[in-house]
Amino acid sequence: QVQLVESGGGLVQAGDSLRLSCAASGRTFSSSTMGWFRQAPGKEREFVAAITWSGFSTYYADSVKGRFTISRDNRKNTVSLQMNSLKPEDTAVYYCAAGLGGSFPTPFGSWGQGTQVIVSS
Repeated sequence: QVQLVESGGGLVQAGDSLRLSCAASGRTFSSSTMGWFRQAPGKEREFVAAITWSGFSTYYADSVKGRFTISRDNRKNTVSLQMNSLKPEDTAVYYCAAGLGGSFPTPFGSWGQGTQVIVSS
């Protein structure tokens, strides 16, 4: 089991950048694929990005490809999401998640509490 705590959310304007961080505790972090998901008001939670245990492979939703970058530091047990060129439709609660496996796709079994991102137009 991995415990996850997100930070870095906030209110920004369209076109701005924001960096989300997720601090993880638990022995399996370095062997787990990590992901970011988001849930906008009235919508289902959706996949945003994922990074395999080694950091060598990353995956993105089409809606964020080219604007968002996921990264991880296995020495510090952290995973980050750099979000550039933010759009109002990026407004959502963003969740960090730990996969049950080290590759992708994988089921995600541990979730953080979420951090709010609001992008004003």
